[in-house]
Amino acid sequence: MKLLLELFLTFAKIGLFTFGGGYAMLPLIENICVGKKGWITHEEMAHITVIAESTPGPVAINCATYVGLKKKGLPGAVAATLGVILPSFVIILIISFFIDRFLEIKWVASAFRGIKIAVGILIIDASIRLMSKMDRKPLHAVVLAVSFAAVMLINIFALSVSTIVLMLLAALTGTVVYLIKRRAEKEASE
Repeated sequence: MKLLLELFLTFAKIGLFTFGGGYAMLPLIENICVGKKGWITHEEMAHITVIAESTPGPVAINCATYVGLKKKGLPGAVAATLGVILPSFVIILIISFFIDRFLEIKWVASAFRGIKIAVGILIIDASIRLMSKMDRKPLHAVVLAVSFAAVMLINIFALSVSTIVLMLLAALTGTVVYLIKRRAEKEASE
């Protein structure tokens, strides 16, 4: 029961003090779950992030669910997931009652502009951390560079191309390269 409460409170703190969604939460999740608590390893965090991005739902919720499941099974997954969801839900619920008047307050509007900048920095930080843990293989570098260039071109020219298409193309590229390598290894062993 103590671990369930700890999972809930840990992820509630992450959910309460992190603005900007799942990607902004990743550095905090890694700092607490890997660094301070030792619940998962850096490698597991990298794998969780990739899987969480590939599955439906917000990345932070998927990460919380995985950590909770690993530490305490289904009850742990529920506790961690509720912990990361409830603070945002309660805050948004309260704000929704006063949204019109809330945004008219100058210091609140200024705070939200500042938060946007901080969120961008947190997302850049999460990206740099993930890239630093990536295997240093030419294919990975090429896929990263081509994907980055494609996203930039899509945004610059306001094209209506979904980033999901880019993800699928990257996955297809990786799969084709894997199959080619496997076939070459099989032929070499024969």
